[in-house]
Amino acid sequence: MIEIDENSLKRYYSIGEVAKLFEISTSQIRFWESEFNTLSPVKNSKGDRRFTPANIQQLKLIFELVKEKGYTIAGAKQELATKGSYYKKKVETIDKLKKIKSSLLGMIEDL
Repeated sequence: MIEIDENSLKRYYSIGEVAKLFEISTSQIRFWESEFNTLSPVKNSKGDRRFTPANIQQLKLIFELVKEKGYTIAGAKQELATKGSYYKKKVETIDKLKKIKSSLLGMIEDL
């Protein structure tokens, strides 16, 4: 699903890259930015949004609640306020498991 190449040395991602990563529109990301105060990408001098890997992790949490689980914006805000650390750990664990799976599949191919 949503993965960032960990070997990439990129520190920032454009809003277009992030939209493509999540398969949503850039306006959806801007809307979520206005609704969730925890999501605050860096803006350059021209006002272009630059998303860090930490911002993308936060977007993963929002995406999971709103798009995958069907929460309303208000419900997602409440859920993040009460169980935010749970969801953060869950997303981190899933990402680690995907990396392990990828490594194991690579080893199988090498055999």
